[in-house]
Amino acid sequence: MSNHIIVAIDGYSSCGKSTLAKALAKKLNFIYVDSGAMYRAVALYFLRDKTDLKDHAKITAALKNIHLNFHSRDYQTHITLNDEEVSEEIRQMPVSDSVSAVAAIHEVRKEMVKQQQRMGRSKNIVMDGRDIGTTVFPNATIKFFMTADPKVRAERRFKELQPKNPDITLEYVFENLAHRDYQDTTRAESPLRRAEDAIILDNTDLTPDEQLLFALSMVEPFL
Repeated sequence: MSNHIIVAIDGYSSCGKSTLAKALAKKLNFIYVDSGAMYRAVALYFLRDKTDLKDHAKITAALKNIHLNFHSRDYQTHITLNDEEVSEEIRQMPVSDSVSAVAAIHEVRKEMVKQQQRMGRSKNIVMDGRDIGTTVFPNATIKFFMTADPKVRAERRFKELQPKNPDITLEYVFENLAHRDYQDTTRAESPLRRAEDAIILDNTDLTPDEQLLFALSMVEPFL
């Protein structure tokens, strides 16, 4: 059992989980662990390696060659895949299209959860993802479950992607998010669901500053 403070943030895609987690970690001087980036980096490796997602032997072998690390630069958290900076590439649509399927694979989740739990044993952390409060840290100090109106989520994601993907459409992004929601909530392995003791944070009508103030007010009693 860890004596460190663990803030678990779960929720749907494009609900601003990482925005809140980064801001919260910075304010509290905690380490921010982006679990979604870890799964995206694995998805990127599989895409490059042309790993067959149905071939569990090859998946197990590939995972042994995947080494992920987080580091901070310019007050931003960056992720490296085998010492290569991939923070930008993992946000592109090919990875977004495949990450839910990759994250549903038992061997992948087992390895990532092991790495995440190791991080939580040694430091105060804020971690966001899909199963942090239910599977990775069921005894987290405090848990949030984030949600927002699907149309608002799609609009936010579209604004984020459009400058680097000028041909992308809002309709495509909306369908991509709907598909990911379905995969995340129906998968057999650690599906997305709200932990019974998680605080619901619907940020449909909240600014990033407003949601940060709310989260800080919930965390402060544990400091």
